[in-house]
Amino acid sequence: MKLTRERIVDAGMAVFAEVGYQNLSMRQVADRLDAHAGSLYYHVRGKEELLALMADRVCRQAYDAATAALAALPPTATWQDRVEAQATALRLSISQHPGGAQLLAESPGMLSPGALSLMERLLRTLLDAGLPAGHCGIAADTLLSHVTGFVLQEQNQPTAPPDVTAELYADLCARFPLVMGPLIPRLDPDEKFARSIRLLCTGFTALS
Repeated sequence: MKLTRERIVDAGMAVFAEVGYQNLSMRQVADRLDAHAGSLYYHVRGKEELLALMADRVCRQAYDAATAALAALPPTATWQDRVEAQATALRLSISQHPGGAQLLAESPGMLSPGALSLMERLLRTLLDAGLPAGHCGIAADTLLSHVTGFVLQEQNQPTAPPDVTAELYADLCARFPLVMGPLIPRLDPDEKFARSIRLLCTGFTALS
């Protein structure tokens, strides 16, 4: 098949999911496409541009998903609802790409139209909510960092619980009763995420 920028980004995403940010190379991407590495440079200048294109793709998908989620909100939706809709769309979008959260977390300097669009709309939501402009940047960064970190934890969860003896488990419960005991509710990931976004918004409200 003819090499295109889109195909190269597809291959880059697949390789990135396997080897991560530091180990990604244009040669590996070329091998995935059964092409010569030199032929990739007609479409992408190098690894840094490829990473920027990959991050941009994830951000554009998240932006489009959030656009649909915002359009589905009722007219009575609050600014907190609008923030939650955007955060949830970002979480789902980067979760669909193995390594997507790592890509966004490790390439903050790679500005792209997709990433800028996400930030611009989030900043507008916070400004329209009455947050002082001086706090909006920190609030938006905190939200985006939280979403990325949440997905990183989700994507790095072990497939099976740790194998511990009954004696060790009892000892851990005795030493760490709040972490291991029944007092603190155990929430499923979706509910935990939703509550965490609402908690952040509650804190932001104090700034307005």
